[in-house]
Amino acid sequence: MRASRVAASYGARVAVAESDRFGGTCVNVGCIPKKLFSYAAHFREDFAVAKSFGWTLGEPRFDWRTLIVNKDREIARLNGVYESLLATAGAQILRERATVIDAHTVEAGGRRYTAKHILVATGSWPQIPDIPGRELAITSNEAFALERLPRRALVVGGGYIALEFASIFNGLGVHTTLVYRGPRLLRGFDADLGAHITQEMRKKGVDIRLQTNPAQLEPGIRVTYEDGATQDVDLVMFATGRKPNTAGLGLEGAGVRLAPGGAVVVDAHSKSSVASIHAIGDVTDRLNLTPVATAEAMALAKTLFRGEPTPVDHLNVPTAVFSDPNLATVGLTEEAARRQFGRIDVYKTAFRALKLTLGGHEERTFMKLVVDAASQRVLGAHMVGPDAGEIIQGVAIAVKLGATKAQFDATIGIHPTAAEEFVTMREKAT
Repeated sequence: MRASRVAASYGARVAVAESDRFGGTCVNVGCIPKKLFSYAAHFREDFAVAKSFGWTLGEPRFDWRTLIVNKDREIARLNGVYESLLATAGAQILRERATVIDAHTVEAGGRRYTAKHILVATGSWPQIPDIPGRELAITSNEAFALERLPRRALVVGGGYIALEFASIFNGLGVHTTLVYRGPRLLRGFDADLGAHITQEMRKKGVDIRLQTNPAQLEPGIRVTYEDGATQDVDLVMFATGRKPNTAGLGLEGAGVRLAPGGAVVVDAHSKSSVASIHAIGDVTDRLNLTPVATAEAMALAKTLFRGEPTPVDHLNVPTAVFSDPNLATVGLTEEAARRQFGRIDVYKTAFRALKLTLGGHEERTFMKLVVDAASQRVLGAHMVGPDAGEIIQGVAIAVKLGATKAQFDATIGIHPTAAEEFVTMREKAT
């Protein structure tokens, strides 16, 4: 979407082949509907907190069908907006699945089109492990269109999608189990974040089982784990990774080199092994986030059609996990900082947010700064707590600009907020 619109604004003639809905994973089965579901799941707790502030409430009731209908209406609106934006930009829209024939030829709907440049931006697709009964499970794709909400759900995985859907199901009243084969959640994130989010999600009622992995599913649905234990649930959702969507596109036949997992191998300017074929977004398996893909798109349009070779900067990209509570991070983890810089200073704080003090709620917000001991530059900022994504977005600007701990300290906080803790932490963690 972004590459086509920006390239067209630079004077390029553009055609877009899309056989499904416009907007890709993010709009249809990703960021947007997931965040809407996350909002829905948070209301149950908000109602409980409201009582401690004097509000008298009736017994809240949730209707899954209402959420689905309203979500579908909003997604359909966005599909139309995106298609209109493409048409307004002057792009030719091909409502067909396209395959690459050679370095300058694409086939779609039985017709062949030639172009100086070809861009592959086909995203990724969720994967289910090859275990007996795998056909009984769903992925995040299907979770957005369930006919009814299950009474008991098993979510398999330890990454952000697994945590988000476990929180969504749990918040909507589903008895939710989250299992992960590894020793801690959120591998690749700062270890303290994984530990803290596990503790908080358990407080909220999610049954988290680490170093546990399903071996078989049977109709019903009965889950048999690798250790022989069994569990009966109504729904099993796998969130165990996504694979670049390159199968059957004709890329290898055209000479495009693919990584073992199927990702298109590209250079810093998103160029593949064939000079005229480029790739951006999840299909390259670099940093799989929607804003990163759009940044890659704009950089590519500048490179190809504005005469400004523009590499993409993948350093210090902030990201959030819309679990309950939220989690967000930017920069280096403590582990990565120690590997790269040796001596570092670490600052941590954990506290109960003011909003939760009147009702005796036990959720605790966690914040952490990782600082280079020599230069005192802030290398990473990490948070678990309400609105973590909103807070880290602002902190990310400072981290991107190379701000020092002294500059954080010199910034006066907004009181009373959770965010002010990022500029008031003074004691180093032992």
